[in-house]
Amino acid sequence: MHRLLSLGRPALHGRLLPKPQAAFVCSGGSVSRSLFSTSRKAEVPNQVYNSVRNLDQFHTYQLLSSSSRTPLLTLWTTSYCSTCGVVAPLIRELVESGIGEEEGGVGYCEVEYDAPDIMSAGLGLTYMIHSVPTLLSFDAQEAQTQTKVTDARKLSDPKFLEEWIRNEARRQGNRGAGGGTGLGDFFSGLLGKK
Repeated sequence: MHRLLSLGRPALHGRLLPKPQAAFVCSGGSVSRSLFSTSRKAEVPNQVYNSVRNLDQFHTYQLLSSSSRTPLLTLWTTSYCSTCGVVAPLIRELVESGIGEEEGGVGYCEVEYDAPDIMSAGLGLTYMIHSVPTLLSFDAQEAQTQTKVTDARKLSDPKFLEEWIRNEARRQGNRGAGGGTGLGDFFSGLLGKK
């Protein structure tokens, strides 16, 4: 015979409120605990968004990315930049092909730096965009300026871009330098959970 113990759960109108932990008492007198979760980690495919031409679009993509715990990769371009015309399709193709999905996925959009609303909002100055094209990642709505890429040779190198996208995808809302290079890896190594 099994019966559920409340484990001190609060009650509302005589009913127990849900709690992520419960214990079962077996007829043999042993107690076992089971953790329950109503959500599971879902694999998130890469998301490619429309080009950003105003501040509302930019903030919407940041929120969507943050809520799904995936970094938002932004390519800052202008209409007169010939290099941007080469780099943008390459990065878009890599993201659409699934690069970074195994590591947790990414969101991607191009920010049209010379769009009137973007320029008047001073968005480029806010995120220190000094040249185009610039590839900048946002994780949990924070610009990851330490991994910003402005070198046109690197931006046109598919192997470099694949590794960069994978590294950024490893952030998964944890900020930092991507790929788990923070104290989490240190403690995981100490506890043997690597």
